[in-house]
Amino acid sequence: MGLRPPVEPMLAQAVELVPGPGVLGELAFEQKFDGYRALLFTPTGSGGGLLLQTRRGSLIQDHFPDLLTAVDSLPDGLVLDGELVVWNPKVGQLSFEGLQRRTAAGGRSARRLAGLLPAFFIAFDVLQQDGTELINYPYRQRRLRLEALFAEHHLSAPWTLCPMTTDLLKAQQWLESWTEISGVEGIVVKAVNQPYQPGHRGWYKLRKRNTTEAIIGAITGTLIRPQILLLGRRDVCGDLRSIGRTAPLRAELARLVGGNVMPAEPGHPWEGWRFASAWGSRDVLEVALVRPELVAEISADTAVDQGGVFRHPARFKRLRLDVTVEEVPLFGGGPSAATG
Repeated sequence: MGLRPPVEPMLAQAVELVPGPGVLGELAFEQKFDGYRALLFTPTGSGGGLLLQTRRGSLIQDHFPDLLTAVDSLPDGLVLDGELVVWNPKVGQLSFEGLQRRTAAGGRSARRLAGLLPAFFIAFDVLQQDGTELINYPYRQRRLRLEALFAEHHLSAPWTLCPMTTDLLKAQQWLESWTEISGVEGIVVKAVNQPYQPGHRGWYKLRKRNTTEAIIGAITGTLIRPQILLLGRRDVCGDLRSIGRTAPLRAELARLVGGNVMPAEPGHPWEGWRFASAWGSRDVLEVALVRPELVAEISADTAVDQGGVFRHPARFKRLRLDVTVEEVPLFGGGPSAATG
């Protein structure tokens, strides 16, 4: 029968350093793009059309008529794993906001947006070819088959082959320089002798991280022992805007913040706001507002929404008692993760 959706994708765990070859053997490095993980299924001999499956198993191909039209260039019985991205020609870069718009649009709106914000599928693995499953093949063989597929069928946009190298120095250059390009957020590390293991976190991902400052506007936990810091920045009008949250604090850092943070006074700019427990989540955090007078130094990756809202939790590094809130970078405008 071959693979049909839903198929659990193989996953990656976040790390700070490249695992040594003594742990995984020979390594391969792929560029990590900031889009939606997707599995692509082409028709089999029994008919049907292109299917696009999200990481969680939903089928979204109807939102991407440009990909449906381009399926004729792909052979039947194919299953690819990759990243779905959208290009914004007006600004000349990949656009996560554009991808969100496209995923939410259907019918006539989907066709209109396909012309304005074209989609691309960046393939980094092949799980099935000519109806034959390849998940038990080692990564090296699957990659060779994927490269041959692109060469033999002369595949081009919207189908893109994910860049890969086995050269650690080149991968480090990617991490340092390519992550300055909007839409490229790091690298993924894979063992070349590894089979594809659906649902297993057997790969490793490194995101480029930048150090910056933000204002602490609220916390979870208690004033004595905060757990998570809710971060903000002032906009050009002086209003405090939410830009995201930190990961849970380690005990020693929680004690440090707890010794300096003060409860909010009436009139806090975030009174009545609700804060999502994670980006895109409907779960709400129980927070305590604090005086927006302390500056946190944070380490954050490059996945930032329009206006400067961090999609992933930042890492709290230290308090900047030597920096005033007026010295913190300004919020750039755009939507916030919190709602008033």
